[in-house]
Amino acid sequence: MQKTQATLFTPYDLGDIELRNRIVLAPMTRGRAVSERIPSHLMAEYYVQRASAGLIVTEATTISEQANGWVNSPGIYTVQQVEGWKLVTEAVHRKGAPVFVQLWHTGRASHSSFHNGALAVAPSAIKLTGDLIHTPEGKKPYETPRALEIDEIAYIVDDYRLAAERARAVGFDGVEIHAANGYLIDQFLQSKTNQRTDEYGGTIENRFRFLREIVRAVLQVWPSRRVGVRLSPNGGFNDMGSADFRETFLYAAEQLSSFNLGYLHVIDGLAFGFHGLGEAMTLPEFRKVYKGAIMANSGYTAESGEEAIANKNADLVAYGRPFITNPDLVERFRNGWPLTPAADVKVWSAAGEQGYTDFPPHQS
Repeated sequence: MQKTQATLFTPYDLGDIELRNRIVLAPMTRGRAVSERIPSHLMAEYYVQRASAGLIVTEATTISEQANGWVNSPGIYTVQQVEGWKLVTEAVHRKGAPVFVQLWHTGRASHSSFHNGALAVAPSAIKLTGDLIHTPEGKKPYETPRALEIDEIAYIVDDYRLAAERARAVGFDGVEIHAANGYLIDQFLQSKTNQRTDEYGGTIENRFRFLREIVRAVLQVWPSRRVGVRLSPNGGFNDMGSADFRETFLYAAEQLSSFNLGYLHVIDGLAFGFHGLGEAMTLPEFRKVYKGAIMANSGYTAESGEEAIANKNADLVAYGRPFITNPDLVERFRNGWPLTPAADVKVWSAAGEQGYTDFPPHQS
C-alpha cells in the first residue's frame, strides 16, 4: 500500500471546529452498550483507540424507547445513558478529537419485543421484507408496523430536539441526523415506504417535511455548522429503494443546502448493496445542488478517498469497516502501512472486547 497524498491529511474547518485531517470515523452500530442501553467504559476505549480521525461520529443512538430496534445499541434518553456518554466525550476530548453523536429512530426496522408488545411505528403500515430481525427474544420475522397518527409526528420531532439538548449537555461537539439506511426518516422520504395521503406523504415536498421539521428542531439547540445529515440514495438495506430515488434525494439535498449545515453525509458507494432502480447516484450530482461540505462514505480506500477530495467531489471521507480492524487507520494511510483484513461479520455486534477493542495498531 502506497503512502496517501497530502490532501486527505489537510485540516478542515467545520464551522468553528478545525479538524486535523479529512478522515472521519463513520457511525457503526457495534452493540456494546450495557444494561438499559447505557454507554460503557469499553465503548469509551473503542472510540479513544480511533481518535486520530479528524472527526468521530458515534454509532447510531436512539432518541427514545420507541426508537429502539437493535440489541444493545446505546440511547440518549435517560439520565443513566447521558452519564454513560460522558465517559466517551471526555475520553475522546482528552485525545484532541471532536465527536458528534448520530441520532436515530429505527421506525419499522424494529419489532414489538423492543416495545413491550407494542408494534413498531412507521409512516405507513408496510412490512419490511427481508431476513429475520435480532430481538431481545432471539431472531424473529419482521412485523407490519403501525402507521403514525399525524399528531404523533410532532412528538417524535420533539424527541429529536430533546436528544440534541442532551447531546450538548453531555459534551458532544455536534450531532448527525440519521436519515439513511431504511430507518424512520428514510422511510418518510421514500415513496416505497411512505404512502400517506396527508401533509407528510404523496409529493416529494411532503415526504421531506418530516426531515425538515427535525432539522429545524435540532437547530433550536445547535448552531447549524454543528449539525450533519446522513442520506443513502443508492441503498437497498432494510428493503429500501424507490423508483423516484434520484428526484427525491436531489430535492432533499437542495433543501438541506439552505440550512448551512456542517456537512451532508452521502453514502454514495454500493458496499451495503444497491437497489438497482436506475443508475447509481454520484457525488458530482449532489455537489451541483448542495453548496456546503459533503462527506463521502462506503467502500472508500485511501486512494479513492484522496481522489474524491482532490477532485472536489467531497470535503471529508468517512471510513467504517476498515476502522474496525485498524484502530490506527489514519496512521496506516499516512505511512502506507498494510491494513489488517476485515473482521468476520459475527464480531461486529458481538458482546465484549473480542472483535471490538482487541485489534492492535501496526507493529513496525
